[in-house]
Amino acid sequence: MVEVNSKICENVTHCIFDMDGLLLDTEGIYEEITRQIVKPFGKTYPFEVRVQVLGTNERTSAEITVRELDLPITVDEFLEQYHKLCQEMLGNTPLMKGAERLLRHLSKHKIPIALATSSAENMVKIKTQNHQELFNLFHHRVCGSSDPEVKNGKPAPDIFLVAASRFPDKPQPKNCLVFEDAPNGVQAACSACMQSVMVPDEHIPPEMRKLATKVLKSLEDFKPEEFGLPPFQDE
Repeated sequence: MVEVNSKICENVTHCIFDMDGLLLDTEGIYEEITRQIVKPFGKTYPFEVRVQVLGTNERTSAEITVRELDLPITVDEFLEQYHKLCQEMLGNTPLMKGAERLLRHLSKHKIPIALATSSAENMVKIKTQNHQELFNLFHHRVCGSSDPEVKNGKPAPDIFLVAASRFPDKPQPKNCLVFEDAPNGVQAACSACMQSVMVPDEHIPPEMRKLATKVLKSLEDFKPEEFGLPPFQDE
């Protein structure tokens, strides 16, 4: 299913991928982790707060959660519990539908691809431990919560501009296509002057999808040829 969108798709040469909620099915796990942290304080984790933290780096997510839920703990105390639960719960994270097919297709056709995730490097290792061969297809990865060159997290454009600059041929932003699930990530891509394909959670309202060049229900629905990339071929 593709949502009606009047934006024109321009040809690209490079692709940059978010990870959580786009390539890896982590969002439900993250929600459960946060619920476990806030439950002892008699708090719930409403959708309105979840939307605010989608795509942000770890510290920003913690700051928003502590502030919005008025938690009686510091951001550092929240993160200490958060990291412990992540190590316990994220080791068997499954892939999202269409992710492996798309990554292997782009790699096969020598389309340069990079990973740009707000997660820290140590968290990426935990989440991808069962998919190492697939994630090794990326030319490089930028981990927003631990990379010193990423000064500002999404929705700022820093992470995507850094990712583009690390390709050997240093493509112009207009030649890069960003794949995202979160409104903050799409805003970051737009601010970086890059096109974006959004695969949002079904509860994300329409007004938070408008900046995306294309909105899809799943990566399975992506048509590479719309952006001048090699089309999928039936085996």
